[in-house]
Amino acid sequence: MPILRRLSAAALGVLLVLAGPSTAALAANPYERGPAPTTASIEATRGPFATATATVARSSVTGFGGGTIYYPTSTAYGTWGGIAISPGFTASQSSVAWLGPRLASQGFVIITIDTLSTLDDPASRGRQLLAALDYLTGSSAVRTRVDATRLGVMGHSMGGGGSLAASASRPALQAAIPMTPWHTAKNWSTVRVPTLIIGAENDTTAPVASHAEPFYTSMTAAPDKAYLELNNAGHSAPTSANVTVAKYSIAWLKRFVDNDTRYEQFLCPAPSGPAIQEYRATCPNTLSGHRTS
Repeated sequence: MPILRRLSAAALGVLLVLAGPSTAALAANPYERGPAPTTASIEATRGPFATATATVARSSVTGFGGGTIYYPTSTAYGTWGGIAISPGFTASQSSVAWLGPRLASQGFVIITIDTLSTLDDPASRGRQLLAALDYLTGSSAVRTRVDATRLGVMGHSMGGGGSLAASASRPALQAAIPMTPWHTAKNWSTVRVPTLIIGAENDTTAPVASHAEPFYTSMTAAPDKAYLELNNAGHSAPTSANVTVAKYSIAWLKRFVDNDTRYEQFLCPAPSGPAIQEYRATCPNTLSGHRTS
């Protein structure tokens, strides 16, 4: 029996990743990265790509407080999309660090940041997320690995509010994921960046009724948006390994940063299950996509 016929589907997928993208795949979508996704592949603690890390010293940058870069080691695909992630009020990058290797192993360059002060407000965190992206693409050690036209932001709590602020000020961003976001501003009608808002049913710090839900509802200009509410979860749910947060974050980033329609199946029609209290999205059939370059 030929050896390839004895390989499992998972093993064959690993071989394909190591070998790099096919010409046909690149022709259809030059941003497509990795094998066809499955529920198991986006729920896994690690994706198909090996990763490495680089420390960014606070003293070496301006505009944010340093951080850690997580990136795929493969150069077979050329460049990758880049994502900056901010922690919340009084927190450091350690509170969102679990997302770094998990997202990077799916095919993104991730920078988790420390803020200039742990007391910084959401507007400041938004500016710092953008400063981190500018550093990532302009002067970081991995700048040649990042596609400056395919960038996104994420954040927890006030960092989530910061990701909304960043999206409002830089509409060229390809995706935003505010996680249990907090912000005093409730109207985000100018945001056009594809945005997945993750709320938590039992959040008493940023109750969904006064934060996540009105943020989502107010985004009337966004052609692509979704609201996912975690069932029986609190404000800190996104600060430790969470399969639901990771799964739908990966699907959203893949769909909009990589323009990879293979991931639409996880976003539309509306997903359900014991971990999801509520899900809303602007996708009766398919998501429209967002590309300004």
